[in-house]
Amino acid sequence: MNKLKNQKIKCIPGILMFTFLCISCKENKSNDLKISYQNGAQPNIDKLTEVATMCTYGDDVSFMKDYIEVIELSEDSNQSRVAVSAALQGRVMSSSADGENGRSYGWINRELFKSQDTLEHINVFGGEERFWLGPEGGQYSIFFKKGTEFTLDDWYTPKLIDLEHFDVESLSATKVVFSKKASLKNYSGFQFNMRIQREVAILSETETQEALGLSELLDNLNSVAYKTINTLTNIGDEAWEKETGLLSIWVLGMFNHSPNTTIMIPYVQGNETDLGAVVNDAYFGKVPSDRLVVKEKVIYFKGDGKYRSKIGLTPQRAKNIAGSYDDKNGILTIVKYNQPKGVTDYVNSMWEIQEEPYKGDVINAYNDGEPEPGAKPLGPFYELETSSPALALKAGDSGKHIQTTFHLEGSKKALNPIIEKLFGVTIENIKQAFQ
Repeated sequence: MNKLKNQKIKCIPGILMFTFLCISCKENKSNDLKISYQNGAQPNIDKLTEVATMCTYGDDVSFMKDYIEVIELSEDSNQSRVAVSAALQGRVMSSSADGENGRSYGWINRELFKSQDTLEHINVFGGEERFWLGPEGGQYSIFFKKGTEFTLDDWYTPKLIDLEHFDVESLSATKVVFSKKASLKNYSGFQFNMRIQREVAILSETETQEALGLSELLDNLNSVAYKTINTLTNIGDEAWEKETGLLSIWVLGMFNHSPNTTIMIPYVQGNETDLGAVVNDAYFGKVPSDRLVVKEKVIYFKGDGKYRSKIGLTPQRAKNIAGSYDDKNGILTIVKYNQPKGVTDYVNSMWEIQEEPYKGDVINAYNDGEPEPGAKPLGPFYELETSSPALALKAGDSGKHIQTTFHLEGSKKALNPIIEKLFGVTIENIKQAFQ
């Protein structure tokens, strides 16, 4: 963590906004939890859920500024805010649809920040959109060294996408651009020499409407949206080819879970003979039917942070949208991405030597929970993830992955027409999905 402290970017007057708010995230509860772990008591998942849903955006930003420099983007047309970190690879840490006092949508791992330490395998600082690269597993993995076993003991997140600082190329009130030059070697021994560019831009209310294809956003609806353009360039002398392994741009978001959150993923309908299985739920063992339901138009998956599980959709089944709905708090989260038509080669991240290394998933969703009975979860939180195709790049060529994240907060009356238009279902359908 000390490395992150030393990687603070310089303040630019008028762009970096400092917020000093009183703690409203029940720090006393967080401290109680930490003490209970140290005394050997088992973590209370319901108590963790309570803590995770109480933070305001201003409180989270104020907390993070004790450890990292935070760049805040704001939009004059509404009260939306987006907090970004150069120290964590241009990561979107959190956002708000209602200024400093609005709900903080990104999950932040306060315990890890407070420890001021870095861990060996992965540093789960949180954040609602981070830049990663795939594949995770297989003979072309960048998370396993050549000759090692595909086990957790040998799994290491590359420092490039875990702890390394990205440079700030440009910064304005609504947009920041980061870049990084780096090299990575895969499991098969091929070295990728690359340049990464990541642009994060907050959207105006008009841009949000256009991106969602909506005629209007009601006045009683709070919203925040941001778009990231993620570009990977081959700056080496050798072409990146399938025979030696390819990379993909992998964008993941950690969001605050709740007992009332349901993930919704529309899918391409059709028989399995032509399109394959609707959903892959084999990542951490088959997901129970009371947590994953496939209906006629939409896959429903619980985002309650109480059961570790992951699902994925292939390019034959995936559409360009996924989302979640928190029925109690009236929060609709939407993720859209650029899905190239007719492209089917996506890296495979299964932890094994693969027969089909380019038959991977495009969209993934993850629900955190105890990895085994009585063990502490990573968060808990839930994730929405999208990936670019496998990038076969000649020297000097670039590949790009664009993702837009939206949070809309309001009444059922205001949100229901939007859910119907974008997902083809109603709030009542979502509430009844697991009944």
